[in-house]
Amino acid sequence: MKDKLMDGLLNFAGKLQANRFMSSIKNGFTDLMPIIITGSFCTLISNVVLSVNPGYLSVANIPGMAWLNVLTPIFTAANYGTMNMLAIGICILISMHLAETYGNHDRVVPIVALASFISLCATSTTATSSTGEVITVNNVLPSTVTNAQGLFVAMLTSIFSTMLFCKLVNGGKLEIKLPESVPSNVARSFSVLFPAALSVLAISAFGFAFKMVTGMTLFDAIKTFLQAPLQGVMTGLPGYLAYVMFANILWMFGIHGTQTLSAVAFPILLASFAENEAAYLANEPIPNIICTPFASMYNTLTGAGITGGMIIAIMLFSKREDYRQIAKLSIPCGIFNINEPMTFGIPIVLNPMFAVPFLLAPVLGATIGYILTKIGFCGRGVVNAPWTTPPIIAAFLDTGGSVGAAITQVLILAVSTLLYTPFIIAANSQTGEE
Repeated sequence: MKDKLMDGLLNFAGKLQANRFMSSIKNGFTDLMPIIITGSFCTLISNVVLSVNPGYLSVANIPGMAWLNVLTPIFTAANYGTMNMLAIGICILISMHLAETYGNHDRVVPIVALASFISLCATSTTATSSTGEVITVNNVLPSTVTNAQGLFVAMLTSIFSTMLFCKLVNGGKLEIKLPESVPSNVARSFSVLFPAALSVLAISAFGFAFKMVTGMTLFDAIKTFLQAPLQGVMTGLPGYLAYVMFANILWMFGIHGTQTLSAVAFPILLASFAENEAAYLANEPIPNIICTPFASMYNTLTGAGITGGMIIAIMLFSKREDYRQIAKLSIPCGIFNINEPMTFGIPIVLNPMFAVPFLLAPVLGATIGYILTKIGFCGRGVVNAPWTTPPIIAAFLDTGGSVGAAITQVLILAVSTLLYTPFIIAANSQTGEE
């Protein structure tokens, strides 16, 4: 039974990681992370350092420091150029990674994907003047299609346009062949001319036909029937806990569960975070509890399985010298949320002794974090600090300065330690056994 379960999980994880589309999505979001973090810290600085809003906890509200507010446009513009362009960034990055899986390295690929995506976007928006008059503004791209709200359309467009382009190029039937005397870069541009044109036109035609038939844009349809339901499941506690549990089950079999499932979970959690970040920047109520910073704050602090609690339990209660040596070596890694030394050193992988605490600690951490955030003890995630930011500091930064969130991380680490302790004590009887 155990072998069948292991084979099934390994097979599932292997197929997911080998899938060119999932892999391209995962790699695209990984490449986009510096932009997300940059935008997040611009938001943090704008509010915690530069804001002069009355009653706001900000450096600029300290007497004599109000001059800092003049720097706000720098960070506001940088935030707009990052967080409001996420869909464009992911469209480009996914297309580059996907094209590589087809053996295509044409530099025009991301431009084809981007042109296809923009062909689906509305190029006008409406605004209300001070007199109440509704004005239509033409030749613009609304931020609602280029920010996190447009992620799903950008992902799908990037995949289908790149797939079509690569298949047409690899087929070779539409290639325009020029004399050898023509420079190679010019010849290559003409050889991919028809594949590029047909790819963009195919996506544009599909968007036109979809709206004619359904009366909805592709953006509206995907947001209503795909993005909103998925976000509702993933940002609700039961659905999120199921995701956390499954990710850690994969870890138990030596599979990086977080990375394996990131192509599915990250776009949804990022969209949730983007809503929080926009609300925080506008001084509005923060809408979502579960988003990308939530995981690093409450269910992966010190690493998957919250193994920082295991390190503490070993140092306090273990009589096994091998465990103690591994735990000592793992402390620096655990501080920066890296747990591979514990996972493969103890090991936790394929070790039934520690399966229960390893699986339950993140679930309890996420539950505690959710409940305390729900009642207002913790602030909600509005900044995406790097995942290697040490606990306590990470929670303080991720929530824009919530002390309650930092205290909650300490509480979760204590609960994790208590959870691991009985199993560490039981492992003492295995001294000398393998």
